[in-house]
Amino acid sequence: MAKIDLHIHSSCSDDGEFSIPEIMDLCKQSQIKYMSITDHNTVRGIPEALALAGQMGIHVISGVELDCAYKGRNFHLLGYHFDYTKPVFSEIEKGILKQEQNAAEQKIALIRNETGIPLHTEEVLQASGDGVVTGELIAEILLTKEDAKNYKVLSSYLPGGRRCDNPYVNFYWDYFSQGKPAYVPIEYISMEEGIALIHEAGGIAVLAHPGQNLQGDYAFLQQIMKTDIDGIEAYSSYHCRMEITYFNEIAQENGLLITCGSDFHGKTKPSIRLNGHGADENISDIIRQRMMEIRL
Repeated sequence: MAKIDLHIHSSCSDDGEFSIPEIMDLCKQSQIKYMSITDHNTVRGIPEALALAGQMGIHVISGVELDCAYKGRNFHLLGYHFDYTKPVFSEIEKGILKQEQNAAEQKIALIRNETGIPLHTEEVLQASGDGVVTGELIAEILLTKEDAKNYKVLSSYLPGGRRCDNPYVNFYWDYFSQGKPAYVPIEYISMEEGIALIHEAGGIAVLAHPGQNLQGDYAFLQQIMKTDIDGIEAYSSYHCRMEITYFNEIAQENGLLITCGSDFHGKTKPSIRLNGHGADENISDIIRQRMMEIRL
């Protein structure tokens, strides 16, 4: 049975490590035969992935992970099987890129004030390349400093610390995610808008890793079920067996598609491996067959 991973990030994402060719090679090494590149708010990597797919014996479907908001909370929305050449996708990318660049110096100042660790703005901006400053980038800069062990605030993320499994993204979640000390609001499209534009491009819209975003507030999921969402990423590296069972039940009760994805990024989430979503071979094959039926 073919392995499948429908949630993979490349270096086209601001927090992804590997290029498209490298991702394709890693998938081949992992014996993944069916996959989707779902970069943050960008479809730039899709053409290259499709071009390499045939020669590598991998089936690639168009994918994206859109940041969106629903009732004041931020979520991630996965799009599949859509026409990625639609101008709206590049417009979304440009709009978010500009906002992120404008927020860069504020993020640096906030984390500097919160932690008390010397952090030079120019150092961070130079490391960013495109002017986008992520919590993961700042974490990498701070945690690789020679004197990192001297700062108590960093101890949890260093080897042996309680947050060292995925230190960079854990630092982001602890300081830069919504509601945290260094969070800078970005105006995202609404979930309803995201679902609509994916549908208008001929695709399907899937709620990404709900366990990660909801943080136990499952009652809120019932509100999301009132939208035109098509599926739930029930099988995710973030979900325990109880959550997988729960999200499967919710999907079945609402007649929604069930998908699986690792959310592989590389160094920002080192504990997450390709195909590490918790779906066994039988479930993976069922998901693959369902996805194959939903072609443009």
